[in-house]
Amino acid sequence: MGLLDFLWLDVAIDLGTANTLLYVRGKGIVLNEPSIVAVHRSTRKVIAIGHEALMMHEKTHPEIQTIRPLRDGVIADFEVAEQMIRGLIRRVQNRWYVSTRRVVICVPSGITEVEKRAVRDSAVGAGAREVYLIDEPMAAAIGIGLNVHEPVGNMIVDIGGGTTEIAVIALSGIVLAESIRIGGNELDEAIIQYFRKQHSLLIGERTAERIKCQIGSAVELDPELELTVRGRDLIHGIPRTRTISSIDVREAIREPVQTIVEAVVRSLERTPPELAADIVERGIMLTGGGALLKGLDQLIRERVQLPVHVADDPLTAVVRGTGKVLDNLELYSKVLS
Repeated sequence: MGLLDFLWLDVAIDLGTANTLLYVRGKGIVLNEPSIVAVHRSTRKVIAIGHEALMMHEKTHPEIQTIRPLRDGVIADFEVAEQMIRGLIRRVQNRWYVSTRRVVICVPSGITEVEKRAVRDSAVGAGAREVYLIDEPMAAAIGIGLNVHEPVGNMIVDIGGGTTEIAVIALSGIVLAESIRIGGNELDEAIIQYFRKQHSLLIGERTAERIKCQIGSAVELDPELELTVRGRDLIHGIPRTRTISSIDVREAIREPVQTIVEAVVRSLERTPPELAADIVERGIMLTGGGALLKGLDQLIRERVQLPVHVADDPLTAVVRGTGKVLDNLELYSKVLS
Protein backbone atom coordinates (compact mmCIF):
# COMPACT_ATOMS: atom_id res chain seq x y z
CA MET A 1 0.00 0.00 0.00
CA GLY A 2 1.35 3.43 -0.93
CA LEU A 3 1.16 6.72 0.96
CA LEU A 4 -1.44 8.18 -1.39
CA ASP A 5 -3.60 5.07 -1.72
CA PHE A 6 -6.34 6.75 0.32
CA LEU A 7 -6.95 8.98 -2.74
CA TRP A 8 -7.70 5.98 -4.96
CA LEU A 9 -10.40 3.34 -5.11
CA ASP A 10 -9.63 -0.12 -6.52
CA VAL A 11 -12.78 -2.10 -7.34
CA ALA A 12 -13.56 -5.64 -8.48
CA ILE A 13 -16.94 -6.08 -10.18
CA ASP A 14 -19.00 -9.19 -10.83
CA LEU A 15 -21.17 -7.65 -13.55
CA GLY A 16 -24.00 -10.16 -13.66
CA THR A 17 -27.23 -10.36 -15.64
CA ALA A 18 -29.27 -10.69 -12.43
CA ASN A 19 -27.02 -9.10 -9.77
CA THR A 20 -23.91 -6.93 -9.66
CA LEU A 21 -21.48 -7.34 -6.76
CA LEU A 22 -18.68 -4.94 -5.85
CA TYR A 23 -15.49 -5.74 -3.95
CA VAL A 24 -13.34 -2.85 -2.73
CA ARG A 25 -9.66 -3.42 -2.02
CA GLY A 26 -9.07 -3.45 1.72
CA LYS A 27 -12.79 -3.71 2.56
CA GLY A 28 -14.07 -6.88 0.87
CA ILE A 29 -17.55 -7.26 -0.67
CA VAL A 30 -19.38 -4.01 -0.02
CA LEU A 31 -22.31 -4.12 -2.44
CA ASN A 32 -24.73 -6.68 -3.86
CA GLU A 33 -27.47 -5.08 -5.96
CA PRO A 34 -29.85 -6.31 -8.68
CA SER A 35 -28.62 -5.34 -12.18
CA ILE A 36 -31.57 -3.11 -12.98
CA VAL A 37 -32.04 0.61 -13.54
CA ALA A 38 -35.20 2.76 -13.48
CA VAL A 39 -35.12 5.69 -15.92
CA HIS A 40 -37.48 8.47 -16.95
CA ARG A 41 -38.69 7.61 -20.46
CA SER A 42 -38.51 11.08 -21.98
CA THR A 43 -35.40 12.52 -20.30
CA ARG A 44 -33.51 9.18 -19.86
CA LYS A 45 -32.54 10.43 -16.40
CA VAL A 46 -31.75 7.67 -13.89
CA ILE A 47 -34.34 7.52 -11.11
CA ALA A 48 -33.13 4.45 -9.19
CA ILE A 49 -30.51 1.69 -9.35
CA GLY A 50 -30.41 -1.78 -7.82
CA HIS A 51 -32.88 -2.70 -5.07
CA GLU A 52 -34.82 0.56 -5.42
CA ALA A 53 -35.27 -0.02 -9.16
CA LEU A 54 -36.26 -3.67 -8.58
CA MET A 55 -39.05 -2.55 -6.24
CA MET A 56 -40.43 -0.52 -9.19
CA HIS A 57 -40.06 -3.36 -11.73
CA GLU A 58 -43.39 -4.43 -13.30
CA LYS A 59 -45.15 -1.77 -11.19
CA THR A 60 -44.24 1.43 -13.05
CA HIS A 61 -46.47 3.99 -14.76
CA PRO A 62 -45.82 4.96 -18.42
CA GLU A 63 -43.29 7.70 -17.56
CA ILE A 64 -40.91 5.30 -15.79
CA GLN A 65 -39.12 2.39 -17.46
CA THR A 66 -37.11 -0.32 -15.71
CA ILE A 67 -34.19 -1.66 -17.76
CA ARG A 68 -31.88 -4.63 -17.26
CA PRO A 69 -28.78 -3.39 -19.15
CA LEU A 70 -27.24 -6.87 -19.33
CA ARG A 71 -28.69 -9.78 -21.25
CA ASP A 72 -27.17 -13.27 -21.34
CA GLY A 73 -24.13 -12.02 -19.42
CA VAL A 74 -23.23 -9.22 -21.85
CA ILE A 75 -24.12 -5.55 -22.15
CA ALA A 76 -27.33 -5.03 -24.13
CA ASP A 77 -27.80 -1.33 -23.32
CA PHE A 78 -24.43 0.42 -23.28
CA GLU A 79 -25.65 3.79 -21.97
CA VAL A 80 -27.68 2.36 -19.08
CA ALA A 81 -24.90 -0.10 -18.16
CA GLU A 82 -22.43 2.77 -17.86
CA GLN A 83 -24.87 4.73 -15.68
CA MET A 84 -25.41 1.66 -13.48
CA ILE A 85 -21.67 1.03 -13.03
CA ARG A 86 -21.07 4.72 -12.32
CA GLY A 87 -23.91 4.83 -9.79
CA LEU A 88 -22.79 1.71 -7.94
CA ILE A 89 -19.15 2.84 -7.79
CA ARG A 90 -20.29 6.24 -6.49
CA ARG A 91 -22.07 4.46 -3.62
CA VAL A 92 -18.78 3.00 -2.38
CA GLN A 93 -16.77 6.21 -2.83
CA ASN A 94 -17.04 7.50 0.71
CA ARG A 95 -15.04 10.72 0.04
CA TRP A 96 -15.55 13.35 -2.68
CA TYR A 97 -11.83 13.45 -3.46
CA VAL A 98 -11.50 9.68 -4.05
CA SER A 99 -11.04 8.61 -7.69
CA THR A 100 -11.40 5.16 -9.23
CA ARG A 101 -8.00 3.77 -10.21
CA ARG A 102 -8.17 0.08 -11.10
CA VAL A 103 -11.25 -1.94 -11.97
CA VAL A 104 -11.24 -5.70 -12.55
CA ILE A 105 -14.44 -6.98 -14.18
CA CYS A 106 -15.36 -10.60 -14.82
CA VAL A 107 -16.97 -11.51 -18.16
CA PRO A 108 -18.42 -14.71 -19.67
CA SER A 109 -15.74 -16.82 -21.36
CA GLY A 110 -17.71 -16.99 -24.62
CA ILE A 111 -18.13 -13.27 -25.32
CA THR A 112 -16.77 -11.57 -28.43
CA GLU A 113 -14.08 -8.90 -28.66
CA VAL A 114 -16.78 -6.33 -29.43
CA GLU A 115 -18.67 -7.29 -26.26
CA LYS A 116 -15.43 -7.11 -24.25
CA ARG A 117 -14.81 -3.63 -25.62
CA ALA A 118 -18.31 -2.58 -24.53
CA VAL A 119 -17.56 -3.74 -20.96
CA ARG A 120 -14.21 -1.90 -20.94
CA ASP A 121 -15.73 1.28 -22.37
CA SER A 122 -18.51 1.23 -19.77
CA ALA A 123 -15.96 1.04 -16.93
CA VAL A 124 -13.82 3.79 -18.46
CA GLY A 125 -16.94 5.91 -18.96
CA ALA A 126 -17.73 5.39 -15.27
CA GLY A 127 -14.34 6.93 -14.38
CA ALA A 128 -11.89 3.99 -14.17
CA ARG A 129 -8.23 4.71 -15.06
CA GLU A 130 -7.22 1.07 -15.63
CA VAL A 131 -9.60 -1.75 -16.60
CA TYR A 132 -8.80 -5.48 -16.52
CA LEU A 133 -11.06 -8.35 -17.57
CA ILE A 134 -11.13 -11.90 -16.24
CA ASP A 135 -13.20 -14.88 -17.39
CA GLU A 136 -15.99 -15.82 -14.99
CA PRO A 137 -15.05 -19.50 -14.50
CA MET A 138 -11.44 -18.51 -13.75
CA ALA A 139 -12.65 -15.95 -11.18
CA ALA A 140 -14.96 -18.57 -9.65
CA ALA A 141 -12.09 -21.08 -9.36
CA ILE A 142 -9.89 -18.50 -7.60
CA GLY A 143 -12.81 -17.46 -5.39
CA ILE A 144 -13.40 -20.97 -4.03
CA GLY A 145 -9.71 -21.35 -3.19
CA LEU A 146 -8.39 -23.50 -6.03
CA ASN A 147 -4.75 -23.06 -7.00
CA VAL A 148 -5.20 -22.25 -10.68
CA HIS A 149 -1.42 -22.09 -11.27
CA GLU A 150 -0.94 -25.85 -10.70
CA PRO A 151 -0.63 -28.34 -13.59
CA VAL A 152 -3.83 -29.99 -12.33
CA GLY A 153 -7.23 -30.04 -14.01
CA ASN A 154 -10.24 -28.44 -12.28
CA MET A 155 -13.73 -28.30 -13.74
CA ILE A 156 -15.90 -25.32 -12.81
CA VAL A 157 -19.59 -24.96 -13.65
CA ASP A 158 -20.71 -21.39 -12.90
CA ILE A 159 -24.48 -20.97 -13.29
CA GLY A 160 -25.37 -17.30 -13.30
CA GLY A 161 -28.47 -15.32 -14.18
CA GLY A 162 -27.84 -15.12 -17.92
CA THR A 163 -25.20 -17.75 -18.73
CA THR A 164 -23.80 -21.05 -17.58
CA GLU A 165 -20.01 -21.14 -17.84
CA ILE A 166 -18.29 -24.52 -17.95
CA ALA A 167 -14.50 -24.60 -17.99
CA VAL A 168 -11.56 -26.90 -17.36
CA ILE A 169 -8.72 -24.91 -15.82
CA ALA A 170 -5.01 -25.75 -15.47
CA LEU A 171 -1.71 -23.82 -15.41
CA SER A 172 -3.35 -20.35 -15.11
CA GLY A 173 -5.38 -20.90 -18.25
CA ILE A 174 -8.68 -22.22 -19.52
CA VAL A 175 -8.00 -25.45 -21.40
CA LEU A 176 -11.52 -25.66 -22.76
CA ALA A 177 -14.66 -23.67 -22.13
CA GLU A 178 -18.30 -23.78 -23.05
CA SER A 179 -20.65 -20.88 -22.46
CA ILE A 180 -24.37 -21.44 -22.93
CA ARG A 181 -26.81 -18.58 -22.64
CA ILE A 182 -29.04 -20.36 -20.15
CA GLY A 183 -29.13 -19.45 -16.48
CA GLY A 184 -31.44 -18.41 -13.68
CA ASN A 185 -33.40 -16.00 -15.90
CA GLU A 186 -34.20 -18.80 -18.35
CA LEU A 187 -35.55 -20.89 -15.47
CA ASP A 188 -37.75 -17.96 -14.37
CA GLU A 189 -39.08 -17.52 -17.91
CA ALA A 190 -39.77 -21.27 -18.18
CA ILE A 191 -41.82 -21.10 -14.96
CA ILE A 192 -43.83 -18.11 -16.27
CA GLN A 193 -44.60 -19.87 -19.57
CA TYR A 194 -45.50 -23.19 -17.90
CA PHE A 195 -48.08 -21.68 -15.54
CA ARG A 196 -49.46 -19.56 -18.35
CA LYS A 197 -50.01 -22.58 -20.64
CA GLN A 198 -50.85 -25.32 -18.13
CA HIS A 199 -52.75 -23.39 -15.46
CA SER A 200 -53.89 -20.21 -17.30
CA LEU A 201 -52.20 -18.20 -14.57
CA LEU A 202 -50.11 -15.15 -15.45
CA ILE A 203 -47.31 -14.42 -12.95
CA GLY A 204 -44.51 -11.82 -12.98
CA GLU A 205 -40.70 -12.23 -13.01
CA ARG A 206 -40.32 -11.61 -9.28
CA THR A 207 -42.96 -14.22 -8.42
CA ALA A 208 -41.30 -16.73 -10.78
CA GLU A 209 -37.95 -16.17 -9.08
CA ARG A 210 -39.53 -16.67 -5.65
CA ILE A 211 -41.10 -19.93 -6.85
CA LYS A 212 -37.75 -21.13 -8.23
CA CYS A 213 -35.83 -20.29 -5.04
CA GLN A 214 -38.37 -21.68 -2.57
CA ILE A 215 -39.72 -24.85 -4.20
CA GLY A 216 -37.74 -25.32 -7.43
CA SER A 217 -35.78 -28.58 -7.75
CA ALA A 218 -33.94 -30.68 -10.30
CA VAL A 219 -34.83 -34.05 -8.70
CA GLU A 220 -37.78 -35.49 -6.77
CA LEU A 221 -38.13 -34.16 -3.23
CA ASP A 222 -39.24 -36.00 -0.11
CA PRO A 223 -41.61 -34.49 0.83
CA GLU A 224 -42.62 -32.41 -2.18
CA LEU A 225 -43.10 -28.70 -1.40
CA GLU A 226 -46.01 -26.32 -1.96
CA LEU A 227 -46.26 -22.53 -2.26
CA THR A 228 -49.17 -20.11 -2.45
CA VAL A 229 -48.78 -17.55 -5.25
CA ARG A 230 -50.86 -14.71 -6.66
CA GLY A 231 -51.35 -13.99 -10.33
CA ARG A 232 -53.97 -13.14 -12.93
CA ASP A 233 -56.41 -15.78 -14.10
CA LEU A 234 -56.21 -15.64 -17.91
CA ILE A 235 -59.68 -17.18 -18.38
CA HIS A 236 -61.62 -14.79 -16.14
CA GLY A 237 -59.11 -11.92 -16.26
CA ILE A 238 -59.11 -11.30 -12.51
CA PRO A 239 -56.45 -11.81 -9.77
CA ARG A 240 -56.33 -15.29 -8.23
CA THR A 241 -54.45 -17.07 -5.46
CA ARG A 242 -53.22 -20.59 -6.28
CA THR A 243 -51.28 -23.26 -4.41
CA ILE A 244 -48.59 -24.79 -6.62
CA SER A 245 -46.30 -27.76 -6.03
CA SER A 246 -42.62 -28.45 -6.58
CA ILE A 247 -43.69 -31.20 -9.03
CA ASP A 248 -45.13 -28.53 -11.36
CA VAL A 249 -42.03 -26.34 -11.02
CA ARG A 250 -39.71 -29.27 -11.74
CA GLU A 251 -41.65 -30.02 -14.92
CA ALA A 252 -41.51 -26.32 -15.89
CA ILE A 253 -37.71 -26.07 -15.65
CA ARG A 254 -36.91 -29.60 -16.84
CA GLU A 255 -35.78 -28.55 -20.34
CA PRO A 256 -33.33 -25.73 -19.40
CA VAL A 257 -31.91 -27.82 -16.54
CA GLN A 258 -31.36 -30.73 -18.92
CA THR A 259 -29.58 -28.37 -21.35
CA ILE A 260 -27.14 -27.40 -18.58
CA VAL A 261 -26.49 -31.07 -17.71
CA GLU A 262 -25.87 -31.97 -21.36
CA ALA A 263 -23.40 -29.08 -21.69
CA VAL A 264 -21.44 -30.50 -18.73
CA VAL A 265 -21.39 -33.92 -20.42
CA ARG A 266 -20.14 -32.40 -23.71
CA SER A 267 -17.34 -30.59 -21.89
CA LEU A 268 -16.23 -33.81 -20.18
CA GLU A 269 -16.17 -35.59 -23.56
CA ARG A 270 -13.79 -32.92 -24.91
CA THR A 271 -11.47 -32.91 -21.88
CA PRO A 272 -7.91 -34.24 -22.49
CA PRO A 273 -7.40 -37.63 -20.77
CA GLU A 274 -4.81 -36.54 -18.17
CA LEU A 275 -6.99 -33.63 -17.07
CA ALA A 276 -10.04 -35.91 -17.08
CA ALA A 277 -8.18 -38.15 -14.61
CA ASP A 278 -7.73 -35.13 -12.30
CA ILE A 279 -11.46 -34.35 -12.51
CA VAL A 280 -12.31 -37.96 -11.60
CA GLU A 281 -10.25 -37.48 -8.44
CA ARG A 282 -11.23 -33.88 -7.58
CA GLY A 283 -14.78 -33.75 -8.89
CA ILE A 284 -16.79 -30.92 -10.47
CA MET A 285 -17.35 -27.65 -8.59
CA LEU A 286 -20.66 -25.79 -8.93
CA THR A 287 -20.76 -22.02 -8.33
CA GLY A 288 -23.20 -19.19 -9.06
CA GLY A 289 -26.78 -18.71 -7.91
CA GLY A 290 -28.00 -21.63 -10.05
CA ALA A 291 -25.87 -24.02 -7.96
CA LEU A 292 -28.42 -23.47 -5.15
CA LEU A 293 -31.22 -25.16 -7.12
CA LYS A 294 -32.26 -28.12 -4.99
CA GLY A 295 -30.82 -31.42 -6.22
CA LEU A 296 -28.92 -30.02 -9.22
CA ASP A 297 -25.63 -31.44 -7.93
CA GLN A 298 -27.33 -34.83 -7.47
CA LEU A 299 -28.74 -34.76 -11.02
CA ILE A 300 -25.33 -34.00 -12.56
CA ARG A 301 -23.67 -36.62 -10.32
CA GLU A 302 -26.11 -39.30 -11.50
CA ARG A 303 -25.58 -38.34 -15.15
CA VAL A 304 -21.76 -38.21 -15.21
CA GLN A 305 -20.93 -40.65 -12.37
CA LEU A 306 -18.37 -38.23 -10.86
CA PRO A 307 -18.19 -36.33 -7.56
CA VAL A 308 -20.05 -32.99 -7.78
CA HIS A 309 -19.62 -30.35 -5.07
CA VAL A 310 -21.52 -27.12 -4.44
CA ALA A 311 -19.05 -24.41 -3.39
CA ASP A 312 -19.44 -22.60 -0.07
CA ASP A 313 -21.41 -19.39 -0.66
CA PRO A 314 -21.65 -19.99 -4.44
CA LEU A 315 -23.35 -16.62 -5.04
CA THR A 316 -20.21 -14.66 -4.14
CA ALA A 317 -17.56 -17.05 -5.53
CA VAL A 318 -16.95 -14.99 -8.69
CA VAL A 319 -16.63 -11.61 -6.96
CA ARG A 320 -14.39 -13.12 -4.25
CA GLY A 321 -12.09 -14.46 -6.97
CA THR A 322 -12.15 -11.16 -8.86
CA GLY A 323 -11.26 -9.44 -5.58
CA LYS A 324 -8.28 -11.73 -5.01
CA VAL A 325 -7.02 -10.87 -8.49
CA LEU A 326 -7.46 -7.16 -7.76
CA ASP A 327 -5.47 -7.54 -4.52
CA ASN A 328 -2.58 -9.22 -6.33
CA LEU A 329 -2.53 -8.25 -10.01
CA GLU A 330 1.09 -9.35 -10.40
CA LEU A 331 0.47 -12.90 -9.18
CA TYR A 332 -2.63 -13.31 -11.37
CA SER A 333 -1.43 -11.37 -14.44
CA LYS A 334 -1.58 -14.55 -16.60
CA VAL A 335 -5.28 -15.08 -15.94
CA LEU A 336 -6.34 -11.59 -17.07
CA SER A 337 -7.80 -11.02 -20.53
